[in-house]
Amino acid sequence: MPQMAPISWLTLFILFSLVLLIFNFLNYFIFLPKTPELHQKKISSTPFNWKW
Repeated sequence: MPQMAPISWLTLFILFSLVLLIFNFLNYFIFLPKTPELHQKKISSTPFNWKW
């Protein structure tokens, strides 16, 4: 099996690192979180009359 030159390992490392970075950037910026609704639901609270 032939051995690879160090410059070849360096170019492979740079190539895979760039692919990983591009993949992560694309996943980060393509993801669209759900925007919260503008209407806030009011919680109706009924007062309790505690009779001890």
